[in-house]
Amino acid sequence: MSAPLSPGSWPALVLNADYRPLSYYPLSVWSWQDAIKAVFLDRVNIVEYYERQVSSASFQMRLPSVVSLKTFIRPARHPAFTRFNVFLRDRFTCQYCDSREELTFDHVIPRSQGGQTTWENVVAACSPCNLRKGGAMPNDARMWPRQTPFQPSVHDLHQNGRHFPPNYLHDSWMDYLYWDTELDP
Repeated sequence: MSAPLSPGSWPALVLNADYRPLSYYPLSVWSWQDAIKAVFLDRVNIVEYYERQVSSASFQMRLPSVVSLKTFIRPARHPAFTRFNVFLRDRFTCQYCDSREELTFDHVIPRSQGGQTTWENVVAACSPCNLRKGGAMPNDARMWPRQTPFQPSVHDLHQNGRHFPPNYLHDSWMDYLYWDTELDP
């Protein structure tokens, strides 16, 4: 589950038991309600808090801003083949004209000509380029992707994702994100 990322929604960053985010892209966050439920079910440790509190007639608690799972979840070896991950691999850029508007995806070898829906045959494309290419082969349409489509590694997606940070990052999260970036002297 993910929560909308805005200051007023008080999302909690979710870390694995090794204190790394479960996922960077999309960033692993839970709503404050899910985070508190996980605390009461003894599934997480609270690492950082917001100043904001919630209370009932007999209970008061500061909202968690960072939680860590008590049980380690092994990260996926290969990223899921999703529209978002195709866009992330291609840096949210049309592979034919470099536009960032109206993105969809294109089968380089059209399905009508035996092309499959795989990492190696699908690229991000803007709607105008996708319509222009239609069901034609790249040579016939005289349209070739900027890069040959490939199955990315989790590392590839993390590297590309650094160019597209979430629209909301709370200060308390910063010690747990981007831990492998170069430090200031």
